[in-house]
This record gives sequence, structure tokens and C-alpha cells, in this order.
Amino acid sequence: MTNINVNDTVETGFSIKEVEFSDLDSMSRFAGKDDENIAAIEERYPVRLVVRGNRVAVRGPDGGVVDMVHSLLEQLHTIAGKGHLLHLADVRYAMDMIAERGSVDLAPLFSEVICTTARGKPIRAKTEGQRKYLEAVRNNHIVFAIGPAGTGKTYLAVCHAVALLKAAAISRIVLVRPAVEAGESLGYLPGDLREKVEPYVRPLYDAFYDLLSPERFLRYVDKGVIEIAPLAYMRGRTLNDSFIILDEAQNTTPEQMKMFLTRLGFGSKAVITGDITQVDLPAGKQSGLRQVRDILYGIDGIEFFYLTHSDVVRHEIVQQVVKAYERYEQQREQSD
Repeated sequence: MTNINVNDTVETGFSIKEVEFSDLDSMSRFAGKDDENIAAIEERYPVRLVVRGNRVAVRGPDGGVVDMVHSLLEQLHTIAGKGHLLHLADVRYAMDMIAERGSVDLAPLFSEVICTTARGKPIRAKTEGQRKYLEAVRNNHIVFAIGPAGTGKTYLAVCHAVALLKAAAISRIVLVRPAVEAGESLGYLPGDLREKVEPYVRPLYDAFYDLLSPERFLRYVDKGVIEIAPLAYMRGRTLNDSFIILDEAQNTTPEQMKMFLTRLGFGSKAVITGDITQVDLPAGKQSGLRQVRDILYGIDGIEFFYLTHSDVVRHEIVQQVVKAYERYEQQREQSD
């Protein structure tokens, strides 16, 4: 952040626009930790952000760029003024969307809280894709969420399920995963059923620990309010008043996918998540997630929702990795 005196002048040929914050607290929420948000904007665009008290001036040689950054700052100013802390990921996402689409609207991302963590932290959609994904879950009986790692497919489904459980809109949450990663039969793994399944659903535990606390989560599991089941154990069941999450669905066979989808009972919803670029099935086995798109597409109450690298909310390098693999796959398809 650059601090200058009010009497400092702007160099000839430079454009300048200002945004005024209501107080220093909102200015601090905008600037981020150690002014990292300001530094990120200055790194991305040929501008300087100059601070005078509770005002931020955008200064640069290109009037069009100054106007664009000023428009972005006005959005960030509005959000910070409502008490929201802006993280570096929020600012980078906004700049990426401007680069890809020419504009961004951040307000809807901060207008709705999905649920709160055990420590009271509000959980919101962090990208437009995530917001529309949650809208699809609310408006459909079955949603297939397909996309790369780090896009929040499973975490957001768990958040929505917990919110419904707290509101007594459902009676239980059922977590299902195909057990194929280890290449072993569940019958040969040590322990009871829960101990056999835990290695496969451990990634889901992290989300529940965050949202409910480990103690409350384990109480729910003991009471059957939250059920953890391998996909193979779903045959013959009908699940009513439940929110069912099938994770890593790219590792289901077509037969398993059909079996799972026909378990849905009255008052239930299902979210099926997966990344069709990371199939762990044995060679020659078709992924049920790939096949089901051709079978169920267009049925009312079922939606296929696709998340992309733009929705990755992990470390910035993860987004770059996803982009690199997408480019590689496209080049390979073109050469075949």
C-alpha cells in the first residue's frame, strides 16, 4: 500500500479515479492481510493504488485499465463496507473473471450463507459456478456434480446437507463411496464395517469435523443420523427423508450407478460427485459416471452440473495444474 500526502500531484498523462471507504475498518477488510489484496491488484494491472486516509486512488497511464480497476474497487468497497473480510482468493477470482468474461459480479457470492462451521464461521459459495451448483442442488432431486479436484463439489454438498439436517428438513445424511482405490475386498480388511469403510470416506470426515465438530459428528454417526456406507452395501435399500452423497462416482460401474440411483425414496435428494479425468477402475471397465450422462440427460428433476478450473478454491497452483491437464487432454484428443 502506498501512502502519499494529499498535496501530492498526479503525473501528466496519468488517469486517476478514487474510491472512498466509510471508515478505516472497511479499508482494512478490503486491503487484506499485510495489504496482500492491494499488492495482487498492482501486480496484475499497470496501475498504482494510492491511499490517502480512507480513500484509495487508482492511478495509471491507461485510462481504460484505470476505469476497469476502479469498477472492481467499487465492488470490493461495497462488500467490505457490509462487514465482509476479503481474502486474496476472492480478489484473484474477481480478476480472473474479468480477464475471461470482461466483467464480474461479486455481490451474489456474499449475499447468502450456506451454513456456519462449529466455530461460527460462515460458509459461502466462492465462485459463480459454486453458487449455481448449490442452486441446482436446491432445485432438483438428483444432481451430478462433475469437475476437477478443488472445486468444492463434495464440501458444498456436505454443507447443504448439514444445513438441511439442522433445519430438520431431512432426518439423516448418507455418505456413499465406491471402495476401489485400495484394490482390496472389504471382507479382507480388518475391523467392523465402519472401520473397513473409514479409509475410503476419510476426505468426507474433514468437512463434517469442520461443520459439526468431531464430537458431534461421531454422536450423529453412533445414532445413525449420519450413515457411512460402501456402495456395495446399498443394494436392496430405499432411503427416505435423506440427503445422499455419492462421492468419487467416476469409480462406479454402470451397474453400480443404476443400483445407487434407484435407492432414492420419498423426501430425499442425491448429489453424485466425481471427476471423469481421474478414473481408478481396472482397465476395460467403463465408468458409470461417464455412461449415465447419455442415459439420463434431459430428465426433469435431474441436472448435470459442470465445474471448471475457474471454480478451484484450493491453493492457486492447483488451478494452474488443472489448466495444464485440460490443455494436455485437448491436445491429445486433437492428435488422435
